[in-house]
Amino acid sequence: MRVVIAGSSGLIGTSLVAALRGAEHEVLRLVRRRPSAPDERGWDPPAGRIDAGALDGVDAVVNLCGAGVGDKRWSDARKQVLLDSRTVPTEVLAAAVAERGVPVLVNASAIGYYGDTGDEVVDETSPSGSGFLAGLCRQWEAATGPADAHARVVRMRTGLVIGPSGGLFGRIKPLFSLFLGTRFGDGRQYMPWISLDDAVAAIRFVVEHDVSGPVNITSPSPVTNAEFTRTVGHALHRPTPWVAPAFALRAVLGDMAEEGLLAGQRAVPRVLEQRGFQFLHPALGAAVAAAVEG
Repeated sequence: MRVVIAGSSGLIGTSLVAALRGAEHEVLRLVRRRPSAPDERGWDPPAGRIDAGALDGVDAVVNLCGAGVGDKRWSDARKQVLLDSRTVPTEVLAAAVAERGVPVLVNASAIGYYGDTGDEVVDETSPSGSGFLAGLCRQWEAATGPADAHARVVRMRTGLVIGPSGGLFGRIKPLFSLFLGTRFGDGRQYMPWISLDDAVAAIRFVVEHDVSGPVNITSPSPVTNAEFTRTVGHALHRPTPWVAPAFALRAVLGDMAEEGLLAGQRAVPRVLEQRGFQFLHPALGAAVAAAVEG
């Protein structure tokens, strides 16, 4: 297959390029600067422009674009950046897929679509929740609409990705190493996670197989924040007695703490399981151990 990837320089994108090429697919990367390599094609999402011929003969487009949700405190301006960095590229790619006859669009979304679900198990048939992240995900997914009548569209609701560097684990590993690993609030909120290897394999799976609609890119065994903290501490041989009180997190991080740290989703990958996808790391301990070993 010939696959175009937008957002190829991030944690998932970098590994996905390598995995697809390892499976003998041809991969082209959309870049926002002047292309400088044979596999690069230029585009400018705010201007609605993609280089002529960039999607010629393409079998699938994978869109992973989006500013980091946890990179900065959520001011009103930052929330707009988070929204625009997702919906604008998606709208441009969805329109291009429809116009140029690309048969498959695989588009990022996030597990925040479901809002805070407590200990209720949710899958792809569950409704969207409330809050900023849920609304963000609804608009993100709606931006794929122009492609729906023309292509097979997959909306990937991805959980917290655990890999050797970058992403969630890359941020927390130094804290745990310094004996600063901590539970957030009461620790009962669920964390839908997935190993980097499984996230990449799942994206390749939906590209190659006849899957459409929402797909939870998560492991089959979500854990509570307390269990997650204990597991990481055990893997790094560090005690985890500390607790970051909810009120302190709210005071420092505002809405980002409420929705990003103190809320959770007990989400399961029902579609992947029904389609026979095999997880390399179905349990958190194995995923963290693989990340530690690097």
